[in-house]
Amino acid sequence: MKGLFIRFCITGAAVLAAAEIVPGIHIDGVAAGAATVIVLALLNAVIRPILYLFSFPLIMFSLGLFMVIINAILLHLTAWLVTGFTLAGFWPSVWGALLISAVSTVLNLMISEEGKVEVLVHKPRLPRVVN
Repeated sequence: MKGLFIRFCITGAAVLAAAEIVPGIHIDGVAAGAATVIVLALLNAVIRPILYLFSFPLIMFSLGLFMVIINAILLHLTAWLVTGFTLAGFWPSVWGALLISAVSTVLNLMISEEGKVEVLVHKPRLPRVVN
């Protein structure tokens, strides 16, 4: 449960970063930002797997680039559902989806299911000498 809350916070940070960096994405307040994170997380959990399943041939044909379009569509749907979260068009939603995906992926790779930060250390083996 702690890991899920931390992942929500990571998604929130990614959405706020996208709103600050990408021109054309605006959040009008803290309540709109929190609603955006909750709605986007629910859409990603419920609708995105269904869209991935039905668009599997397009995803394979485009070598995975169509997943960015699906994420942009979900971000656009979030803007339609949440008042106070606006997108200026299709391209800001594409760039926002790319940025949210990149930030979320990098930060989620460091968090375990229990909510602990994981650090992987690779110790090189010494070569074996055979006589």
